[in-house]
Parts: sequence; C-alpha cells; structure tokens
Amino acid sequence: MTKEEIFKELKAVLVKSFLLDEDDITLEADLYADLDFDSIDAIDLAAKIHNVTGKQLKPEQFKGVRTIGDAVDVIEQLMN
Repeated sequence: MTKEEIFKELKAVLVKSFLLDEDDITLEADLYADLDFDSIDAIDLAAKIHNVTGKQLKPEQFKGVRTIGDAVDVIEQLMN
C-alpha cells in the first residue's frame, strides 16, 4: 500500500469508529491536541489498525505516534 492509500484507509476508520469530521483529519493533525484522543482512544486505534492490516502493533511502535502522519508511517513500516 502507498502512503496515500494508508491515509485514505486510516481516515475512513477514524471517521467511522471515532466519529471524527473528515475535514479535521490531515497528516499534520495531532491525535491528542487536535482530535481529542486519550490513551484509551490510542489503544482502540491500535486495535483498528490490527483489524485492517492483520498485523499486531507493538506498544513501543505506537508510543511515538502524535500525528496522523506518524500513524501512517508506522502502518507503512508494518506493511513492509
């Protein structure tokens, strides 16, 4: 998958599962400051990523994720 495809898929998950406004989801959007995520939401997102990719995210892989772009990068690494 390309980064663009990963972003598109992640955006769909965020809109559907977290009821976020599609316009708020950009690569620069901070999960915590801009999208009001908390630690439980981050765990839920990691589980959703697992459902989409079939790959388990290790906590240390997701620890540095602050923005949507960071999440896309982690998913890309998982897929390759």
